[in-house]
Amino acid sequence: MVVLTGPPAVDHIPLLRSPDPGDVFSGVPVVDLSNPGAARAVVDACEKFGFFKVVNHGVATDTMDKVESEAVRFFSLPLADKDRSGPAYPFGYGSKRIGLNGDMGWLEYLLLAVDKASLSDACNVPSCAVFRGALNEYIAAVRKVAVRVMEAMAAGLGIAAADALSAMVTGEGSDQVFRVNHYPPCRALQGLGCSATGFGEHTDPQLISVLRSNGTSGLQVALRDGQWLSVPSDRDAFFVNVGDSLQVLTNGRFKSVKHRVVANSLKSRVSFIYFGGPPLAQRIAPLPQLLGEGEQSLYKEFTWGEYKKAAYKSRLGDNRLAQFEKMSS
Repeated sequence: MVVLTGPPAVDHIPLLRSPDPGDVFSGVPVVDLSNPGAARAVVDACEKFGFFKVVNHGVATDTMDKVESEAVRFFSLPLADKDRSGPAYPFGYGSKRIGLNGDMGWLEYLLLAVDKASLSDACNVPSCAVFRGALNEYIAAVRKVAVRVMEAMAAGLGIAAADALSAMVTGEGSDQVFRVNHYPPCRALQGLGCSATGFGEHTDPQLISVLRSNGTSGLQVALRDGQWLSVPSDRDAFFVNVGDSLQVLTNGRFKSVKHRVVANSLKSRVSFIYFGGPPLAQRIAPLPQLLGEGEQSLYKEFTWGEYKKAAYKSRLGDNRLAQFEKMSS
C-alpha cells in the first residue's frame, strides 16, 4: 500500500496507487450455471483462485435493475435523512467508518440482517416500502444462486449429500447478512496517480459471498503470489468469493480470497453483497468426507459464533484464521 497525504476530503482514508490499465484479471474463471460441467468448473475456480464469475444464473434483469435504482435513490438523499437509518451497529446506515476497529473507506453503505429469504423483521432499515420490496425480491433470488453454487461445490467435491454445504445457509438460525455499498466518485484525487481505498483488503469470514455491482469497476482480488488485479465489471453477472469458513470446511482445499475496492475518481459504484453464514452454534471443521485416509485437520475446531466474534474484534486486513490454525509439527 502506498501511504500518501491526500486532500482534506479524504483525510484518514488510506490511499492506493491508481489501478494500472494493464493490471486486469483477464482470466477470471466463468461458471455457466446452466452447463452440466458447472460443478467441476466451480471446484477448479475455488481451488485456484477462491473467486469466480457466475453467468446464466436465472436472476431476472428486472429484479437487479429495480434494487439498483432504489439503492441509487436512497444514497442520493440528504445526509440527515440517511443518518436516520443509522448507525450501522449492528445494522443500518454507515458512512466511511467500517466496523469498530478503526478501518475507514471512501463509501457509504447499508448493512442489513436477513432471515430465511428476506430482510429480517427486526431490521427496520430501510423504511421505504418500495426499496424494501425490491431488496426482498433480490435477496430471495440471489440466495437461490448461492444455494445452487454451494450444491455445485458439493457435487464437484464428490460429497453425496447435495445440501452438505447449502443447508448451513438455508437451515434454521443461519446467519445471513446483506450489504449495499455506495462508493461515490473521489474527484479530489483525479489526475494525482492515487485513489482512495473504498473498502480495504480483507477476506470474508462466512462460507461464501455473492456480489453484483453496477457497471463501474473498482473490485480487485489478490492472486496467490500477492499481485492485485482489477476485476472487469459485468453488471449482468454475479461474482462469488470463497470465505474463511469454507476454507476450513474443505481443509484448505478451497482458499478464501483477499479482495478490496478502489474508489473511482469519476464514476459512482454501487454493489450488492449477500453473505451466507451458518448458525452461530455450527461447528466449523473439515468435512469428514473430504479428509483423505490419515489426513489431519489443519485447523483447531471452533463454532461460527466463536469465529465471528474473533473476526469482529480484528482489523479488516488481519489474517483472522491464523489463531485457529494448528501448528505444523
